[in-house]
Amino acid sequence: MLVKTFGSAVYGVDAITITVEVNIDTGVNFLLVGLPDSAVKESQQRIEASLKNTGYRLPGKKITINMAPADIRKEGSAYDLPLAMGILAASSQINAPDIEKYLIMGELSLDGSLQPIKGSLPMAIRAKEEGFKGFILPASNAREAAIVEGLDVYGVSTIAEAIEVLTAAGTVEPVVVDIRETFEQKADLQAFDFSDVKGQENVKRALEIAAAGGHNIILIGPPGVGKTMLAKRIPTILPPLSIDEALETTKIHSVAGILGNNVSLVTERPFRNPHHTVSDVALVGGGSNPKPGEISLAHNGILFLDELPEFKRSVLEVLRQPLEDRVVTISRAKISVDYPSSFMLVASMNPSPGGDFFKPGESPDSEFAVRRYLAKISGPMMDRIDLHIEVNPVAFDDLRNREPGESSAAIRERVVKAREIQNARFKEEKGIYSNAMLTPKLMKVHCEIDDSGEALLKNAVERLGFSARSYARILKVARTIADLEGLPDIGSAHIAEAIQYRSLDREGWLV
Repeated sequence: MLVKTFGSAVYGVDAITITVEVNIDTGVNFLLVGLPDSAVKESQQRIEASLKNTGYRLPGKKITINMAPADIRKEGSAYDLPLAMGILAASSQINAPDIEKYLIMGELSLDGSLQPIKGSLPMAIRAKEEGFKGFILPASNAREAAIVEGLDVYGVSTIAEAIEVLTAAGTVEPVVVDIRETFEQKADLQAFDFSDVKGQENVKRALEIAAAGGHNIILIGPPGVGKTMLAKRIPTILPPLSIDEALETTKIHSVAGILGNNVSLVTERPFRNPHHTVSDVALVGGGSNPKPGEISLAHNGILFLDELPEFKRSVLEVLRQPLEDRVVTISRAKISVDYPSSFMLVASMNPSPGGDFFKPGESPDSEFAVRRYLAKISGPMMDRIDLHIEVNPVAFDDLRNREPGESSAAIRERVVKAREIQNARFKEEKGIYSNAMLTPKLMKVHCEIDDSGEALLKNAVERLGFSARSYARILKVARTIADLEGLPDIGSAHIAEAIQYRSLDREGWLV
């Protein structure tokens, strides 16, 4: 008897439906074809034990299973449940006439219980698109998949409960999640707040501009001045995630397997802080079985690279293309996958190997040593960072000041208003959401400056030695500064403020 069940495979952040064809005939054998990997081939032992411990059996006949399409490699142990359901239906141990209307996924334990799987959300989205009635999966992943409306999602804890769903013999009900209600239940962002920061008003101003325009930023200063403390508070002033952004982010975290059990939706912007020993594959993504890396896990959020020159140069150089294209393409011999990587880069570094700002005749580091240290970050990489901010030690009077600083909520309010202006400006542009994403064509329209601003910028380029890319970054930052003030045009004051945020581009910055 031939029975078809359906599973799903995740490639990139999207899913592909896998047809599992189970045929039982006379003879004694177990054949599994369709390009399965070792974990899938091992399913026979897990299925046999789980069925026996649940009151069923693996038929002593010739069982042939084909997983189509056969040219796509099937990976992982999550196919145990659709294989087991197909075997039970094909051997007439269960009567499940509607089995082909369900997408089924789950890893079996030997006692018949189910273990969590990865990629539940993209699988559910694909099931809805292809018209499946329901999705049967482990209970710990059910809330994640249930945010897809129009699909009955059954979270089951054992193979027996899965059988009850297919035979309509039990009381297992679909999991219901109100996506909007879940989205509104945001976590408290007050663990970190800018009101705790003493002094550093110029740095907080720069961070506000970076958050308002989605600009990349680097903080340069000696140890102990608060670079990491400031960076950790940036998420508290970023605009809230939209529902679409939350779904995108949740898909990536689901595929990576870091979403957590019984979590339905990511409601906060990610903040990823990889150690400087991270490999290029861990940062960008890839591997023999491609998985998203840190830059994709930071999608719609922040990637914080502390002590930037300590990262291997090869690791930093792979960031250049994602910073421009906001997508990572991982190519292998048989498949190519894309991972979104629209993140805000926040980096910090010491200005010299010894840690303090370089001062000729006073610093323990020679000028050659400082230049070699800074050269670990290439010019093209530094050009892709919009704001370069010098962070100086806080004065004693500021440290002793008991008055709280401006709160994150107040700063965030201004940031949100600036983002609303940008959303209205780019509503007709596909894939453009903030000033940091402005293309050269759009800059001609939205970054026009008057004669005085042009003269100021020309003088800065000639005297300070800015590159063409630096010129474009200055205009983008000036556009954001004008948006924060609610002004339609870029003024000379906006240009002047943007110029001062290009410290590392200035010739003679070391001296």
